[in-house]
Amino acid sequence: MAPSRGWIHLTQNRVNARRLFGTRSPNFIRAATDPSNKAQVYISRSLDPYLNLSIEHYLLQKTPADSTILFLYTNRPCIVIGRNQNPWVEVNLGLLRYGELKVDLVRRRSGGGTVFHDEGNVNYSVICPTSTFDRDKHAQMVVRALQSLGVEKAKVNQRHDIVVDKVTDGEKKTFKVSGSAYKLTRLRSLHHGTCLLSSPNLPTISSYLRSKAKPFIKARGVESVSSPITNTGIASESFEKAVVSEFSTMYSSEEVTLVGSPEENVPEIAKGLEELKSLDWTYCQTPQFTFSYSTGRDTGTAEGHGFELDFTARHGEITSVDDSEYGKGVSRTALNSTVTSLKGQKIHEIEDWIRLLPQASSPSGTRETHPGVVMNDLFGGNKWD
Repeated sequence: MAPSRGWIHLTQNRVNARRLFGTRSPNFIRAATDPSNKAQVYISRSLDPYLNLSIEHYLLQKTPADSTILFLYTNRPCIVIGRNQNPWVEVNLGLLRYGELKVDLVRRRSGGGTVFHDEGNVNYSVICPTSTFDRDKHAQMVVRALQSLGVEKAKVNQRHDIVVDKVTDGEKKTFKVSGSAYKLTRLRSLHHGTCLLSSPNLPTISSYLRSKAKPFIKARGVESVSSPITNTGIASESFEKAVVSEFSTMYSSEEVTLVGSPEENVPEIAKGLEELKSLDWTYCQTPQFTFSYSTGRDTGTAEGHGFELDFTARHGEITSVDDSEYGKGVSRTALNSTVTSLKGQKIHEIEDWIRLLPQASSPSGTRETHPGVVMNDLFGGNKWD
């Protein structure tokens, strides 16, 4: 594939790839907001998912309404949920909090499903006028970049995901390598996605995205659609160069600007960073849901625990509790205390359900069968050793 005009321009000025990805604009704000800057390319060298999403949001809000922006970034290990998703449905919070791998939980501002990011992914974001927005246009751009790097079977499917076909165990199967999410405003539209390149966590990603509480929750939010995934085997810098080249061909952009930790000092970005790091943003943006647990339902661990619990939560806060069938051998006084202690609680602030729930009678009567231990297991509360 012939290099783009922008890449030719840089090459003719003897700027190699290392220098290209090692320069920084002296004034990020001026570059981003310049009304004459119709095509802009930014690459982040920060691995902070909160910062990268805040920079992205700044570019969505502040760049000229008729400009088109490419932003590439890589995050440290994190799970990123969609704007209208329920973390208690999407994520194994116990594994997230107590697993060996340190993983951040981040709620982005766009819709779509839950994704796992690490240093083996490169995330791409294209911001353009809403009048020219198309869900497949820039996914196809990424496909062309992958194909130029030898991933010839890459394509966009009907769900706007990028997939590849592979022969596994003698059978051709389709694997997802990139999913997308979108945010549309009156003037500006955002399409961003993550491309699996060489994630070392591929075998364990599914365990982080398998919530133990999900079978007992009825939620209004958007649930993710699971798909088999695979790495493309492409180096991150090669992917970045190829995507920049394709973008430059489309929009005649000639400069790449690096961003990262210095942009934390931009007031709007600092404000967005603070919001995304807030636990209230992560958990309390959750749409209303109901939780209903009863002994005997198929949990894989709960048989014989001998209790039932039903509650409704709105914006992550328990608003009503039904304890009418809680469990045998529990006094009315204890149940009244349970309702009082649970109502008004923000679920993510409950570190140990054992302190809130009375013991119901059970055949063994051991600590393992305590309702609080079950709830800790489902909601990622304190681990009982």
